[in-house]
Amino acid sequence: MVPEKLTLSPLSRRQIEADFSGGHITSDAGLLLLREVDNQHQLTQRLATVLDDTRNPVLVRHKLQTMIRQRVFGVAAGYEDLNDHETLRADQALQTATGEEAILAGKSTLCRMEQRVDRQAVVKAHELMWHHFIEQHDAPPKEIVLDFDGTDVPVHGDQPGKFFNAYYDHHCYFPLYVFCGRHLLVSYL
Repeated sequence: MVPEKLTLSPLSRRQIEADFSGGHITSDAGLLLLREVDNQHQLTQRLATVLDDTRNPVLVRHKLQTMIRQRVFGVAAGYEDLNDHETLRADQALQTATGEEAILAGKSTLCRMEQRVDRQAVVKAHELMWHHFIEQHDAPPKEIVLDFDGTDVPVHGDQPGKFFNAYYDHHCYFPLYVFCGRHLLVSYL
């Protein structure tokens, strides 16, 4: 049975409750639950520590961790296109989920953040995911089964790194994913 109200972590002095008695305020309220999971596991916070932030601290308006949360939570909600963030930056559900009361970063700022990520940062991020996987076990598992999967991500226009995949009959990216059970260990494009 679902409770009528669920109290979530507050944002500053703002109390946050999920009310299941009716009404429709946002379609992205699941982001608040994702925030709770991230607060518990601290993955976006840990990811921010492995990425180099070369910006001048005096000129920084949006913290790196907040931008990482904004981007990760946006993708989780189905907003993988950076253009979506021009509207989402003022969305109260996303602002609350990221822990910000002010307007979030726009598409250009998020794009610059993504473009600064190099191969070494990606390797560090994968190491972070691997360590997180290990932390989820009290004792070493007796057996580890790795599942290697590739999937097509169709692209349109002249995207860098695209290629034609004859099996799928379109241009795409084809990332490789490595899972162990429900844990994503590696994604490689």
